[in-house]
Amino acid sequence: MSRDEGYAQIHLPSGEIRKIHDNCYATIGQVGNLQHENVILARPDARASRYSSINRRCVAQPVDHPNGGGAGKSKSGGGWQQLTSPWGLLAKGYRTRNKRKHSSRFIVVRRDGRPMKQK
Repeated sequence: MSRDEGYAQIHLPSGEIRKIHDNCYATIGQVGNLQHENVILARPDARASRYSSINRRCVAQPVDHPNGGGAGKSKSGGGWQQLTSPWGLLAKGYRTRNKRKHSSRFIVVRRDGRPMKQK
């Protein structure tokens, strides 16, 4: 997007605007084979679909996945529950980035469009 004070601002596909040093190398562009996600398998019993790794993780056991466990099709307790890892950390829906991370000073605009507070 722009260059100033030894840094270049780049606009990432996620919407984030970030500063990188002018001496750094970067590859600009898109990945190839964009139509890969649009491939339709020939029929429901095709071998490609049989061996694909798509699975509902709620049917796994609790030792195998944070969403696993429960009686039958629903979670135990009958209602929605906070999904946690074996160590008690929330598994879904919370921010995982450290607020005091050193590289946060290079983010100009976050993914959601809000500007970062600069010190």
